[in-house]
Amino acid sequence: MAFAAFSNDKPTKDSSTKRKSGPVVLALLAPGLIYLMLFFMTPLISLVITSLESPDPSGAIGSYFNDVNFSNYATVAVDYLPQIMRSFGYAFAATVFALIISYPVAYFIGVKLRSRPLTQRLMLTLVIAPFFISFLLRTIAWKQLLSDDSGFVNILHSMGVLAPTQFFLGTDAAVIFGLTYNFIPFMTLPLFTNLERLDVRLLEAGSDLYANPRHIFTRVTLPLSMPGIISGTLLTFIPIAGDYVNASRDFLGSSKTSMIGTMVEADYLQNLNYPSASAMSVLLMGVILALVTLYVRRSGTEDLL
Repeated sequence: MAFAAFSNDKPTKDSSTKRKSGPVVLALLAPGLIYLMLFFMTPLISLVITSLESPDPSGAIGSYFNDVNFSNYATVAVDYLPQIMRSFGYAFAATVFALIISYPVAYFIGVKLRSRPLTQRLMLTLVIAPFFISFLLRTIAWKQLLSDDSGFVNILHSMGVLAPTQFFLGTDAAVIFGLTYNFIPFMTLPLFTNLERLDVRLLEAGSDLYANPRHIFTRVTLPLSMPGIISGTLLTFIPIAGDYVNASRDFLGSSKTSMIGTMVEADYLQNLNYPSASAMSVLLMGVILALVTLYVRRSGTEDLL
């Protein structure tokens, strides 16, 4: 009898509220889901379909038909292996340099200037100031500064860093320099956000326990700032690997510094080889996703995925 009476009870107020909130939550999520479907999933699906197309039997340039031609991936992986390796090599080097430069800056702004909020905000504004200038304009400016007859290159010649017949523009170093400069804010801001929340009492405790500055940094500061380092390196490495501006011969690079993005641009806009360009794009996304997943899991910050 007691069981029967219990089973005939009306739904509680909490369960009724949950049922009513379901449609409300769905309605709130609908605009975002529609946006993702239209502007993310649809282009991605179209990209994958295009990457599997085959050339038109008529031989017309830029004409292809729908197919399931997985050999496109094998072809681009073999033909563009140097560009693939170069892209990830540049991305790794530029990310490391950006971290080396950004960490002291972020630490100084986030920790040392914490008691001076006005100066802290001013320094942070200077960090993000490059965002107010076009990416292309910044790169063109550096092209002029690093040109063969620039004062910077003349100084390198006079110091013996470069031989009289050597120039900086169009080299691997010039491309890595441009990538590092353009993506430093992407590294600095996550580091600042993390270090700005660092409890300085932990650093003081380390000093009270007679730890030297090196041990305080390696045992306290560095582990606590690891989420910022992971976020910064991901935000820097991923766009650098797909960059095509800095390595282009029209900017800081040459024909010997082409990256995956450069070849995608050439195949899509010049050679009209849409399956090849699409296959390279999908391959790049897959490799980056695999590397990022491995990196995050090895660093012990799976919650960032």
